[in-house]
Amino acid sequence: MNTPNKLTILRIIMIPFFVLFMLVPIGGIAHKWIALAIFIIASLTDTLDGYLARKNNLITDFGKFMDPLADKLLVCAAMICLIDLGKLPSWVVIIIISREFIISGSRLVASDNGIVIAASWWGKAKTVSQMLMVIVLIADLGGVFHAIEIILIVVATVLTVISLIDYLLKNKQVLSMQD
Repeated sequence: MNTPNKLTILRIIMIPFFVLFMLVPIGGIAHKWIALAIFIIASLTDTLDGYLARKNNLITDFGKFMDPLADKLLVCAAMICLIDLGKLPSWVVIIIISREFIISGSRLVASDNGIVIAASWWGKAKTVSQMLMVIVLIADLGGVFHAIEIILIVVATVLTVISLIDYLLKNKQVLSMQD
């Protein structure tokens, strides 16, 4: 297994530890900062594994499938924790998770037909905006940052919807495939 794929697996392994520190007050208030550090490190592995895979020509089918899945698992786990903590409206998370199911389902159909669909610029922007939103919401710095939290929630939600529309328009043939 190459280094980019190992980083993807590491990101998946970090998720339960992130959730534990998000939801269980281990060590008092420090648990929030530990969860934030885990989330940031896991998010950075996404950038690093993609960079290494492209730079060293280590792009694999495993990476094409598991890297976006690891991102979805990390971000969705974080958003569900943020609902539980009262920091993110459930309707926002429903929109975001619904988009992920729609895209993942159509990617599976495409894969069964020998088609690999790479992430678009909109999809990458969506992921970055969601990760930034999660970071700011976990940090929960208050004051002016509350306005920034709201802006990031709106931006992440809008980019989620735009990236879904872009994906559906660009991949109409996948949706029309029949057995």
